[in-house]
Amino acid sequence: MAATPETTRGLLLRRTKLSETSLIITWLTESYGLLKTVAKGARGPRSAFRGQLDLLFEADLTLLRSARSELHQLREVVLHETHEPIRLSFRRLELACYFVELIELTCEPDHPVPEILDLMRRALRYLDTHDASQRALTHFEHELAEHLGIRQDQRDPWRSIQDLAHRLPKGRAELVRSLP
Repeated sequence: MAATPETTRGLLLRRTKLSETSLIITWLTESYGLLKTVAKGARGPRSAFRGQLDLLFEADLTLLRSARSELHQLREVVLHETHEPIRLSFRRLELACYFVELIELTCEPDHPVPEILDLMRRALRYLDTHDASQRALTHFEHELAEHLGIRQDQRDPWRSIQDLAHRLPKGRAELVRSLP
């Protein structure tokens, strides 16, 4: 029996080269939480995915779920938001990538986390119109710790996140020093 295509909305968090023509795409989706798909032929010159699979893009994606693997087949993408202003500022992009790394460290695959998806969407909308700042970083960490149920009143949220994930993204200290 053939798998039935499924559709969900998601934010593209990571692109990884799989082969000369294909990519592994990591999404934060409404229906499945963290999800990895294979975009066959996405790197080819005539790919139907051309211009639709970039970091922080939000799209409706159609996929065939695999019963044997955590890699599902990406069939179609309908782009909704590119967050282009973030790409025009190195600091904004760097902060958005830090948020992505936090999500990848703290969220389980195939487990919907609508409140964290909403947090990431709000963070991206904020960075579309505001410069990156320590305040934005701290706010995101606070909200993430709150949604994960690990926020403690007398403790910095990043410490609670570090305890949960056993580490923080490597560049956090330098990022904090570089932000106004």
